[in-house]
Amino acid sequence: MLFFGQLKDIVGRSEEWLDVAQGSRLQTVFDHYSCQFPKMETLAASIVMARNQQFAPPSTSLFPEDEIAFLPPVSGGAEPYIHQISDEAGGHFFALTRSPIDTHLIKHRLLRPEDGAIVDFEGVVRNNTQGRMTKYLDYECYEGMAVKLMAQIGLEIAASHQIGRIAMVHRLGRMEIGEASVVIVVTAPHRLPAFEAALEGINRLKKLVPIWKKEHFADGAVWVEGEWDDSVSNR
Repeated sequence: MLFFGQLKDIVGRSEEWLDVAQGSRLQTVFDHYSCQFPKMETLAASIVMARNQQFAPPSTSLFPEDEIAFLPPVSGGAEPYIHQISDEAGGHFFALTRSPIDTHLIKHRLLRPEDGAIVDFEGVVRNNTQGRMTKYLDYECYEGMAVKLMAQIGLEIAASHQIGRIAMVHRLGRMEIGEASVVIVVTAPHRLPAFEAALEGINRLKKLVPIWKKEHFADGAVWVEGEWDDSVSNR
């Protein structure tokens, strides 16, 4: 069992083993925790579950050694990326990092001689939320599942838009004001498809990829709640 974001705070741990009866389903597991932690039940409409790094409905059957994750709404070393997927055929790139994101390096990696446009979107940490002053942010995610979904989204966008290449890189851990938390880069022969692909990329990432943001203020901290895309909502 894996818990992320505010759910980790509610249950008081990030992971544990759970024995369930043969024939149990994901709903059985959710009911087990919602009985122990009533706040889980109040968040039921916005919690998504995953089995073995794949989104799964409550009716999903369970088997020995399954890895189950409860996902709240989405909000190292010399190698800069802790997880990465490179599409060798198309030249696309998807990664997670705990280091500052080098957008220039990503652009250099993607750009082809035949491209006439390159669009990059950077989501940066701002200093306030609705007038409340922000000190810094913390990001965490379900790492293995997150990078796979980023690649899936990126490849779908590449197949549906007239672009050359696309990259998505998200940073984890603590980020200070003005630092980039996520970068989307798109290259294309022409500008319009590049803009459209970059916009679709960040919009889909925000609602489909299991990444959570904790915002720290002078007087406390809070997990920022968003909402899942309708295509993966369990309820």
